[in-house]
Amino acid sequence: MKFSYFIRALGLSTMLLATGAASAAADAETQRKEIRQSSKTILANLYKVQPSAKKVVESAAGYAVFSNFGMKILFAGGGTGHGIAVDQATKKETFMKMVEVQAGLGMGIKKFKAVFVFQNKQTLDSFVNSGWEASAQTTAAAIDGNKGLALQGAIIVSPGVWVYQITDQGLVLDATLKGTKYYKNEDLN
Repeated sequence: MKFSYFIRALGLSTMLLATGAASAAADAETQRKEIRQSSKTILANLYKVQPSAKKVVESAAGYAVFSNFGMKILFAGGGTGHGIAVDQATKKETFMKMVEVQAGLGMGIKKFKAVFVFQNKQTLDSFVNSGWEASAQTTAAAIDGNKGLALQGAIIVSPGVWVYQITDQGLVLDATLKGTKYYKNEDLN
């Protein structure tokens, strides 16, 4: 009698585990769809406020699109976000995360979107495979010396990497990426 309860319990446990695994897979696919849709919306908004960005993104080796949310209260703050990096040659998508830490006096909530543009495959691969940490604040516009493209509204953040930062008010010409780390989302890749 006890053995049959054990078999039933084992069967029920197996069924619950299988259901949980299927649910986790469905949840991951839902997250991937949401990130893809968010990326399309962010790119459309960028192209609306900075039409020349479309040609820049389309002619780049790759790009990454992130949606970020941050908060700062008194002396500390932070933020999180998610995004997707796309290799233009292969169309391979890599889902990514970001985390931000801030220090200093302040208070507020900040939502912004960032579109990274990679000049070559090496900078894209480094971003995707090694992650990236920003430790500086940058301003000004970038110019691509190789292709002669004026990257109006973009800010150079490292050799071969530019970023467009967009808020609800439009394009920002001052990228505050200090204390931010970008890395692969192992749960979605």
